[in-house]
Amino acid sequence: MKPVSSNKESQLALYLAREGLKHYLRYEKYLEPPEEMPPLFYTKRGTFVSLKEKDDNLRGCIGTLEATQNNLAQEIIQNAVSAGVRDPRFPPVKLTELDDIKVSVDIISPLEKVSGLDQLDPSKYGLVVEKGYRRGVLLPDLEGINTPKEQLAISAQKAGLSPSDSNLTLYRFEVTRFHETAS
Repeated sequence: MKPVSSNKESQLALYLAREGLKHYLRYEKYLEPPEEMPPLFYTKRGTFVSLKEKDDNLRGCIGTLEATQNNLAQEIIQNAVSAGVRDPRFPPVKLTELDDIKVSVDIISPLEKVSGLDQLDPSKYGLVVEKGYRRGVLLPDLEGINTPKEQLAISAQKAGLSPSDSNLTLYRFEVTRFHETAS
């Protein structure tokens, strides 16, 4: 993981995710980003937004590896809404739940193709496993994932692939992670 850039960037990323989801739940419209933002938020980058309950159970997580919106601010808002209302593993978040949910935003670096497990470090790099149209993604620095072999097995499983398949294409990426602390 890359170090957090600045407190201002962290605050804005978390604000866009939380307030973006809240605005959507209230009005069924996407929040407009502020007119003035730090330069990072005008760039085009993929992001993942994760929602966790106070006991750290996942409540939603949706992301993009590459930009799909005009800028990072819009990408964060879009993925926050998707994590809250479109993650098929969970029922949609209700406005009344939002105060009990912690938000984190991961800004994704460009993908870098790797040739093997020796180029991975699950504490530093996320992993994309790909074969044909199947793709499995795992963010870095996740609790309980300590080796590249474990990271590969989980990423492959998410894609419905075997980690022992010799025709897998592997990509690593770093994230800049912004997360709320428990209140």
